[in-house]
Amino acid sequence: MHPYLNMLFFLSRYSLEDEPSNLDEMPLMMSEEGFENDESDYHTLPRARANQRQRGLGWLLMGGWKILCGSCCDCLARMCRRTKELKARTVWLGHPEKCEEKYPKNAIKNQKYNFFTFVPGVLYQQFKFFLNLYFLVVACSQFVPSLKIGYLYTYWAPLGFVMAVTMVREAVDEVRRYQRDKEMNSQLYSKLTVRGKVQLKSSDIQVGDLIIVEKVGLLYIPTVKPFVFLGSCFIRTDQLDGETDWKLKVAVVCTQRLPALGDLFSINAYVYAQKPQLDIHSFEGNFTREDGDPQIHESLSIDHTLWASTIVASGTVIGVVIYTGKETRSVLNTSSPKNKVGLLDLELNRLTKALFLAQVVLSIVMVALQGFVGPWFRNLFRFIVLFSYIIPISLRVNLDMGKSAYGWMIMKDENIPGTVVRTSTIPEELGRLVYLLTDKTGTLTQNEMIFKRLHLGTVSYGTDTMDEIQSHIGQSYAQQSNSSNSSSPSRKPQPAQAPKAAAPKVRRSVSSRIHEAVKAIALCHNVTPVYESRANGETESTAAEADQDFSDDNRTYQASSPDEVALVRWTESVGLTLVNRDLTSLQLKTPAGQVLTYYILQIFPFTSESKRMGIIIREETTGDITFYMKGADVAMASIVQYNDWLEEECGNMAREGLRTLVVAKKSLSEEQYTDFENRYNQAKLSIHDRALKVSAVVESLEREMELLCLTGVEDQLQADVRPTLELLRNAGIKIWMLTGDKLETATCIAKSSHLVSRSQDIHVFRSVSNRGEAHLELNAFRRKHDCALVISGDSLEVCLRYYEHEFVELACQCPAVVCCRCSPTQKAQIVHLLKQHTANRTCAIGDGGNDVSMIQAADCGIGIEGKEGKQASLAADFSITQFKHIGRLLMVHGRNSYKRSAALGQFVMHRGMIISTMQAVFSSIFYFASVPLYQGFLMVGYSTIYTMFPVFSLVLDQDVKPEMALLYPELYKDLTKGRSLSFKTFLIWVLISIYQGGILMYGALVLFESEFVHVVAISFTALILTELLMVALNIRTWHWLMVLAEFLSLGCYIASLAFLNEYFDLGFITTPAFLWKVSVITVVSCLPLYIIKYLKRKFSPPSYSKLSS
Repeated sequence: MHPYLNMLFFLSRYSLEDEPSNLDEMPLMMSEEGFENDESDYHTLPRARANQRQRGLGWLLMGGWKILCGSCCDCLARMCRRTKELKARTVWLGHPEKCEEKYPKNAIKNQKYNFFTFVPGVLYQQFKFFLNLYFLVVACSQFVPSLKIGYLYTYWAPLGFVMAVTMVREAVDEVRRYQRDKEMNSQLYSKLTVRGKVQLKSSDIQVGDLIIVEKVGLLYIPTVKPFVFLGSCFIRTDQLDGETDWKLKVAVVCTQRLPALGDLFSINAYVYAQKPQLDIHSFEGNFTREDGDPQIHESLSIDHTLWASTIVASGTVIGVVIYTGKETRSVLNTSSPKNKVGLLDLELNRLTKALFLAQVVLSIVMVALQGFVGPWFRNLFRFIVLFSYIIPISLRVNLDMGKSAYGWMIMKDENIPGTVVRTSTIPEELGRLVYLLTDKTGTLTQNEMIFKRLHLGTVSYGTDTMDEIQSHIGQSYAQQSNSSNSSSPSRKPQPAQAPKAAAPKVRRSVSSRIHEAVKAIALCHNVTPVYESRANGETESTAAEADQDFSDDNRTYQASSPDEVALVRWTESVGLTLVNRDLTSLQLKTPAGQVLTYYILQIFPFTSESKRMGIIIREETTGDITFYMKGADVAMASIVQYNDWLEEECGNMAREGLRTLVVAKKSLSEEQYTDFENRYNQAKLSIHDRALKVSAVVESLEREMELLCLTGVEDQLQADVRPTLELLRNAGIKIWMLTGDKLETATCIAKSSHLVSRSQDIHVFRSVSNRGEAHLELNAFRRKHDCALVISGDSLEVCLRYYEHEFVELACQCPAVVCCRCSPTQKAQIVHLLKQHTANRTCAIGDGGNDVSMIQAADCGIGIEGKEGKQASLAADFSITQFKHIGRLLMVHGRNSYKRSAALGQFVMHRGMIISTMQAVFSSIFYFASVPLYQGFLMVGYSTIYTMFPVFSLVLDQDVKPEMALLYPELYKDLTKGRSLSFKTFLIWVLISIYQGGILMYGALVLFESEFVHVVAISFTALILTELLMVALNIRTWHWLMVLAEFLSLGCYIASLAFLNEYFDLGFITTPAFLWKVSVITVVSCLPLYIIKYLKRKFSPPSYSKLSS
């Protein structure tokens, strides 16, 4: 189980037990008076909920059997699937044969099926759907002579076509997967052996092999390699965790002293590594060399490792393989996301079941009218087969093709370039959304940081006063260089000039504080300057020794956080430039051009738990040791010395929308540092609870630190965020912002982005820690009307633990909700809550790896390709390049996809119902005989070449122009009510089908003269014409392809009449009598519907028609 999940469960259990027992039974009152006085209904709510949870026969029949069957299957699967227990391992350098256990093969396999399971597997996946299973049963029934209705191909051809298309698609996908896997598994890598380098395939790599990895593309081989040579290198991990920044990786120290590569085999060394785990951000292990005296022990961490699917950006790596195949981090973290099913598909599935019920009822009525004579059960089944066209097999084919067409249209839209449809099954969901859950950083904001404010406690500097800082820095370093150049700087006269020097002394104090603050910001970070060579592609960062190398214009900074890059760029702008950095030192260039060197003794990276990072450095010239630290105000407030301004100024900066960092320092003596280093190294070597022991040692330093400054960095809003949010709000979409940022910053961004409109009040939910506080705060919130809610993750957790239903009910009434300090798990939890408590569709949008769980949990996930990488966009159903594109994606494409699919689905059903109605009329007139009206090719042609193109052309229809949909977003509100496809619209289509089917059949029977074959000819021709006219009746905006489809279908039918002499009397078809009879029947079946449509548009027009007129 994921460590976060363990932690959350433990906390919630602990807190529940920790509460007073009388609160466990307390319901949420409507007012505080009730909370204080009324004790009579304290027990009502828990009892009501207990009654709801009782599982009886009703629960079992209404769907509980599915849950029970699922649980049993899961239990059996767990019993049958014997999983190998993962263990810690000892890996000997270059000696795979010494491994005690057999480890998995290092091969990628992404195929779903093999040669034997392909056909059964695909068939199972298809026939687990009710629609396909139903048609399979009907088609199989035609092998029974007594149940046979018509030709076998009329039932097996459509089913076979659908299955063939599916199988070909699956086979192509499988072959592509196999080829990709084969290509990856055949990649050649250099293995270091006693005899030198040898080439081997990635699938042949074993645990313990020494592999050479050079600056190449992606490392698709699923292996993990702690570095054992060549000092350091940069890697990129964007394919693993979505972060695009370069990360510095270091080698084991003792192997760097070896004179040659071959000496790696002359030493007797091994790596002890922890068991394979999910966490890609941690690694614990030890490196031991046994042939020395004494033995050399060195601790290994995440900084020594290179995971699978990462890129070596610079340098050459020699690593020992620790994990292979299924045990690598990338494979362990690969989970198959759940298949999302659209609401429209579920609604159509319900209607399909209703049609099946109607079909069975109609068959029973037919048999009952026969009087249940003879083998009535056989006749019942024959009628069921006869009316099987009520449920059209082409429904899923048409809808799937329509979805593909919508996806193609979205990706080809020039107004939203770069948009990718990754899940083609749910484009209609874009037109039904009620809740939009969005991330803040990188989604609403650009994740481009600009330094805006430096606060020293007594004085604050903004963008317009940065030149003052620049002059202070210049003077400060000029004085330092002068004092170092003069052999004996004299400070004796200063006391005598004390009265006159009061002002200069204050200035000098501020100047020295600015100097210390800027120096701290320039030193305390994880930023590395990288220089691109003009001559060739190699970097000059390692060779940049001379001053002219440092002054290159093409210097770029690499860091894991854009905040850090913004800070270092700012120190460069005020005169203190980071010019070089390696594992052990970093160099700064002063305004005068002097290069100062500082040795890195220790570095403590930033983590989400500690919320701070630190560095211990030694100055080369003076030998002074200083511990610098920067971090969030929450973490740093207890570490720095007492002050009266930090909290207030942090709040002020947050209200301006700035991200704040507190910078502090502490001077260490040689003895203090030596003592710390010994304890720190000892903690790093421990195998058990290493992280806890290390953090405890570091915390011993983090006491009474000197507060230097507070920095404020601005994250700029994305382009057109304000109009886009206003558009979505006018469309009736409720927007929830879920962010990990602090409350003040989140509130400020909510206001500046107009997520919360200027007229709306904001209710900041007070921090609560127990049930009583949550109860009172919820009652206070209940009395507010039309105000936005701002709540922290901790308070949210408490509310959901005790008052889940009540809280969600209140929050859903808010026009906007802001959840700050949210973990990725909480983001996904909020999505699940909205789906569970409201029947509305949810959409999640984000750009970082921390948004993936939220995106996958939502009904519709949208990812933005942002600064934080591509992980969110790859996991999403739809990928966009900018937040503003979501407006057109929902208002235009969402609207069109839903409206078109609803029309297409109902029309395909109408096409089946009208022919079934004709069959029912025909059978009832001819003594309830179970004989088919149309046989053979007529039935196949009816649902394919004669009507397929016009019906499918409905995917090109649109009720309003895109510009109108964007200008009047209020039109979107109608879509969320689901009125385009409901039982009401379905019943209208049923009535239309019954009317038209009755007219076509009775008209043909009334007008035919002598032979029955004339009835078939008249009714079938009128049926085809009626279908073509009905398509024309439903089209709201004509497209040239629609006109082409209508005439093409009509032409195909007329041309095929020459070959249909088996079904039609060709002599009768060419007579005027045939033409006028067909025309009369067609006009009677269609004209009333055209008149009704005209009257409805005139006296009760839909909202969109008012706009278009």
